[in-house]
Amino acid sequence: MTRAPTNLLNVRTLLLSYLKDLDPVAVGIVGDPAHHGGYHCGSDRVVTNDYSVVESPRDQSGLTLDASGLDVGSFTVRSGGQTHDLRSFSVWCVQQCAAGTADTRDIREIIYSADGKVVRRWDRLGRRTTGDNSHLWHTHFSFFRDSTKAGRDQTPLFRRYLTTIGLLTTIPEDDMSAQAENEIHQVYAGLFSGGSSMGRTVDPDGTGPEKASNSIVAKLDYLMSRLDGVAAGVTTLGGKDWTDEPAIIAGVLAGLSPQRLSEALTTAGLTPEAIAAAVPPDLARQVVDELTARLST
Repeated sequence: MTRAPTNLLNVRTLLLSYLKDLDPVAVGIVGDPAHHGGYHCGSDRVVTNDYSVVESPRDQSGLTLDASGLDVGSFTVRSGGQTHDLRSFSVWCVQQCAAGTADTRDIREIIYSADGKVVRRWDRLGRRTTGDNSHLWHTHFSFFRDSTKAGRDQTPLFRRYLTTIGLLTTIPEDDMSAQAENEIHQVYAGLFSGGSSMGRTVDPDGTGPEKASNSIVAKLDYLMSRLDGVAAGVTTLGGKDWTDEPAIIAGVLAGLSPQRLSEALTTAGLTPEAIAAAVPPDLARQVVDELTARLST
C-alpha cells in the first residue's frame, strides 16, 4: 500500500509544530482510497501514463510505494507584527523555486492560489500552469520521486520560511549544513552562470565600508574576488611566450601577497599541492615551489 515517507512526515510535523492554526487533517501526504494517479500515490496506485511518473527521469527512477506529494491547508498566524497565511506562504515558496534556491531543487511543482480566486501552478518542467479548484483552499507540493526514494531531508525550505516570518528565531545546529549548502549554491551559480554571486561588493583590502563579514558567503565571495584577480593576470599573459613557464607562473601570482594568498587558500580549504594537482605535470612542481615560498614569506 502507498506509504507516507519519513522525509515528508518530518515536513508535516514541522509545519504543525509552528503553524498552530493549521488543522492536522489539512496536511496530507497519502491520497484517500479513491485517489489514483499523481504524487499522492505510490507504485501500487499510479495509472497508465501517470504524469507523476512518465514526465521526468527523476520520477521514473524514483518510483516506490512512497507517496511524493504534500498538501497544506489554510492557516493564519501573526508574527513580527504581520499576518501570514496560506496564500502568502504559497507565494513565498513559489518565489524561492523560481529563484532556484538549493533547498527547492527537489520540488517538481506547486499548485496554489495567490488570491483565493485563481488557481496557479509553478511547474519546474513547464508542462502546466493551473490546477483544479480544490487548490483555492489548499496548496499542493510535488517532490521528484528520486528525492523521496533517497529519503532526502525536505525540511530546510520550510524551516527557512518559519525563520523568515519570525516563528523560528534560530537555526538548529543540525541544519547549518543545509544553510551552508544553500549559500554555497548561490556562490556557485553566480560564478558559473554570470553575475555577482550574492549581489555583494567585497572590499579586496578588507578595510573599506564593504569589509567582508565572517559568514560563509562573505568568505567565498572574497575568495572569488581574489580568483578574479588571478584570472585577470592570466588574461594579460595571452600575448606572451607560453614556453616561458616561470614567467607565466610569476605573472599569475604577482597580484597575490602572502597574506592574501594564505587567506584565499585557507578559505577554500586548498593546499599548494592540491592546486598543483590540477596543473599540467610539467608545471606542477614549479607551482608548488612558488606557492610554498610565498606562504612562508
